[in-house]
Parts: sequence; C-alpha cells; structure tokens
Amino acid sequence: MILKDLLAGLQFTMDGSGDVEIEDIVYDSRKVKKGSLFVCLNGSSVDSHQFAEQAAKDGAVAIVAEKEVKHGDAVLVMVPDTKVALAEISAAWFGHPAKEMTVIGITGTKGKTTTSYMIRSILEAGGIKTGLIGTIGTVFGDKVIATENTTPGSYDIQHYLRMMADAGCKAAVLEASSIGLRDHRVDGFQFDYGLFTNFSPDHIGGKEHKSLEEYRQCKSMLFRRCKIGIFNIDDENWEKIAEGHTCQVETYGFSENAELRAYGEQLISRPGYLGVHFEMAGKLNYGVDVHIPGRFSVYNALAAIAVCRHFPVDEEAVKKGLDTVKVKGRVEPVPVPGNYTLLIDYAHNALSMENILTTLREYHPHRLVCMFGAGGNRARSRRFEMGEVSGRLADLTVITEDNSRFEDVMDIIADIKTGIEKTTGKYVVIPDRKQAIKYCIENAEEGDVIVLAGKGHEDYQEIKGVKYHLDEREVVADVLAGKI
Repeated sequence: MILKDLLAGLQFTMDGSGDVEIEDIVYDSRKVKKGSLFVCLNGSSVDSHQFAEQAAKDGAVAIVAEKEVKHGDAVLVMVPDTKVALAEISAAWFGHPAKEMTVIGITGTKGKTTTSYMIRSILEAGGIKTGLIGTIGTVFGDKVIATENTTPGSYDIQHYLRMMADAGCKAAVLEASSIGLRDHRVDGFQFDYGLFTNFSPDHIGGKEHKSLEEYRQCKSMLFRRCKIGIFNIDDENWEKIAEGHTCQVETYGFSENAELRAYGEQLISRPGYLGVHFEMAGKLNYGVDVHIPGRFSVYNALAAIAVCRHFPVDEEAVKKGLDTVKVKGRVEPVPVPGNYTLLIDYAHNALSMENILTTLREYHPHRLVCMFGAGGNRARSRRFEMGEVSGRLADLTVITEDNSRFEDVMDIIADIKTGIEKTTGKYVVIPDRKQAIKYCIENAEEGDVIVLAGKGHEDYQEIKGVKYHLDEREVVADVLAGKI
C-alpha cells in the first residue's frame, strides 16, 4: 500500500514523500525488512524510538514517531501518539475488517471471558458465525490461536478481525481490558456494542494502573468508542463508568429499574450438569437454563442476552446457546460415566479458588473434592493461602503438581500442606498430576463434585524450563480408557 493511504484520517506532519510503497507494518525493530513501515512505541519497558535509525538502515522506508528521531533516508511521519497511529494504520492495512462485521466489546473486572463465550454460543445457535478475541485466545470456527494478552496489540487485533471476516464471520466479540483500552489497542474502529459487566479493585500498581480511579477511567473509554452501551445497573460503579459516554445507553440487572431484568433464579443440579435457571422481564419475557454453575452466571447470561437481543436470533437460539455453552477451563464439565460431576477450572490463586469452591458448595454435593498444585517461582504466600482455602471449603483436597518451573515440586507441596494443616480438612498428596486425576476418578462417590483446579485452558506443564504437553481432558479420557 501507499504510505499516504495508510495515514488517511491521522493528524501528522511528514518529512519526505507520502507516495512511498509500504510492504509491511512493523513495531518490533528486530522484524524490520526492506520496505517496512516502522512504528516507534514508547512501552512500559522499552522506548523503541531509540531503534529508529537502525530500522532505517535495515530497510524501513518510513518511520512513524511521536518525538524527533534520526531516520536516515526513511520518510519520517510525526504523530501525537504512535499507539493511536499504529491502530489506525493497522486498520487501514487490513482493509478495515470491523466494517464487515458487527463488533462487540466487553469490559469489566470479572465475567468477560464467560460472557463472550455465551454471546458466541447464542449467536451461533442462531446461525450467525462469530469470532472471539480474549483471554483464552482468538477463536473462530474450529481455529484457536493462542494470544499473550486478554486484549492483543492493535496490529494483531486487526489481523485477527481480517481472518474472521474472510472466514465468513458476521460478528466478533472482543474482551476489552482496561490496559487494552488505555494503550489504544482497540482504536481504529468503532464497536457496535459496548458491554460493562462489573467493577472491583484489580490491576493496581506496577506496570498496570496507578490508581483505582485510573483503572475505572480506562474502562469508561469503551463507551466513547461504541454506538450502544449496555450496563449492569446493579453495579454501584456503573454511572461512573458511563461518565462522558457518547453512546446510546441500555441497562440490565435484577433491579426494578433495569430495562432487561432477571428474577426467580434457581440452581440446577444433576450428575454432569450444574447450572442455574432464571426468568426475565422487561425487554424480554421468558426463562432460560444456563449450563455454568453459580448465581453469578445469571449476570453473565443476562449480559449476553442483552447484547444478542439486538441480533436476528430467536428465543430458541438464546435458550439453546445458554444450555450448551462451554468455556474451556472455566468450570468446564468433562463427561464421565457414573453419578458424579467432574469439572476443570483455571482457579490458581486463593481468591479464584475461594470463588469456585464457594459456588460449588451451594449445590450441596455429597463431597466436594478439589485437586490442585501451585506454580513454582511465584510468591510462596499464594501456596499457603490456597492450601488454607481448600482445606476450609473442600471435603477432600488432592495436592499435586502444577507448573513447578525451576522449583522442586515437593517443596511447593510442603508449602501447600502448611496452609491446609491450619484447617481440619482432609487431604492426600499425589505429586504426579496424571496419577492425581486418576485417583480422583477411581475414588469418586455418587453425588461428588470434583474440580481439577489450576490448569484450566492450558495444555502444558512447565518443568525445569521445558513445557510438556498436558491437556487434562485427554488425561481424563486416558484414565477412563485404562491407558493410565
């Protein structure tokens, strides 16, 4: 593409000709090749403006910067903010794919991933092919692409949106994290719908947010980038999140003032199926069953419905989508023979473990069994806390390995035992994770709920710097087939 075409709509000054041909967009100086446009980014660790001159020597024909740099023979494009520029340039490079789909952005402290999968499940039940970009990766059709961040970089987002559009997706759901919004990763297009789930203190300090107020303000940015904003009216922060919005506002929740209201929630429990039922009033009037446990699932499902009601999907699609939804590694049910329930969950710290075990306790299982380990080369306090939580809330804890990294697994297990021994909880130690899963299955009793915690969607185990393949779904299948 021609440089000036990539810059359309941007505020900039230029030293050189805008008619130069661009062969690639690069923001990592190590990937510069002949014909590249190199965008200098001032990151939390490295300011790549320092590499501009070298990028020109390596073949970059244009440099985008927000401060003066040496640029050799390359065209220099000066912009107020290179992060904004990268997003806009990337959108143009990939042909503005967001314009070819209906795009939904979700922000909130909790529930983004689950809600995004619920939206996709409903829309696809209604015949609308839908892609996802979020914590678990980029998903469309049968394709899953691993991503490092909940909200990837703006170039990657535009690339994934182009892949989705080319694959026939008519809708895309993005988890818009506060960091992603702050760093302009979702600039370059307008969301059709913005969704707010909830807000609580998180991501404060270090390279994340300076204060709670900054965290909240970053989340509010979504509602100046969407056409319709849909808010959880029961969250006390919703009005502050909505401050300065430029979108049409809709609400959902249990409140009588919500435009889409939930009521009459009831837990559903049978072997292999833990969920919740609720009724709706206001914009819609019918009941649904959700195949994800916990009362909090009502909020996630209601949020998904509040979005999907704007699409041409009927009541049957909504019901089917929520009754069959599965989020990889998030209280994910794994089919097993016998009258017990086996779940895989990503809970890997004390707070997430407390949440999942408290939720499962509400279903009054015969026994609540929790199998988990803890990551090596991480804060030891996490292990003590996780041991104490499991000992307090589970009827039986099976202590095993996780990503031990460069630590001895038995040292990690000893720390977990220190925490669990503060309680009266029963436990067994089985260091090999596959054998621990086998133990859980072979010793399951009727009415048990067993949760394999810690790995979730991960399909590997990291030991001594090496990642070994380990997918717990495959391990369960191997145990049931007698291979382990």
